[in-house]
Amino acid sequence: MGRIADAFAKAREENRAALVIYLCAGDPDLDATVELTLAAAMAGADVIELGVPFSDPTADGPAIQQASERALAGGATLEGVLGVVRRVREESEIPILLFGYYNPILAYGEARLASAAADAGVDGFLVVDLPPEEAAPLLEPAFAAGREYVPLLAPTSTPDRVARAGELARGFVYYVSMTGITGAATSALGEAAERAAVLEAELGQPVAVGFGIASADDARLVASHASGVVVGSAVVRAIAGATDRADAVRAVDALVRSLAAACRRA
Repeated sequence: MGRIADAFAKAREENRAALVIYLCAGDPDLDATVELTLAAAMAGADVIELGVPFSDPTADGPAIQQASERALAGGATLEGVLGVVRRVREESEIPILLFGYYNPILAYGEARLASAAADAGVDGFLVVDLPPEEAAPLLEPAFAAGREYVPLLAPTSTPDRVARAGELARGFVYYVSMTGITGAATSALGEAAERAAVLEAELGQPVAVGFGIASADDARLVASHASGVVVGSAVVRAIAGATDRADAVRAVDALVRSLAAACRRA
């Protein structure tokens, strides 16, 4: 198993849900992203989703859209994101998943990225707009390089899509709690967590729930059934509301600690 799968296995042994934290690389700048990643790791995150900024993040809500805009305006690139990972690897073995959209990957080159990501210390890929059925150009070189892959499933996923995602998943499966964008409120987190547990039994893969988890109470509800809890927009908003880099680090530390505590089961 790779680092991501190991993190989920460790969380299961400790009777808790794994905590997956999203950070938009380059927001507020790439140097800060290194500090924020390390702070999240120290505060109890099990996996980091490192968002690759993109100009048209169609699955994301206003918080992450604006973070992506700030990062791009500051000069963040895919090469720069890989540089962040290299610097984090000097101090931490926290599993890192590149999270983003297919356009920057296609422009960079799938095989080239798989090799560069492995060299930098990236553990795997989650590509929002690349369905499993179309993912071979990325997955073949990624798997050859020993990288993991996290597919997305949603309440509307067909049985065929569910089966295909389970076949290709390396690390975990990401279950989107609703049909909508990141950061939106949802009253169906309990149902999503129960569905994640059913999918996990069906697929034999850990399933994490994301979209709409904004607080420790939300995390606690999802952790009661699901193997993983994914929090993104709430973290991005905490960073955006900080007065400076040190304040952003403190805000992320406090939020991640509260979420990690909520992921522990009685």
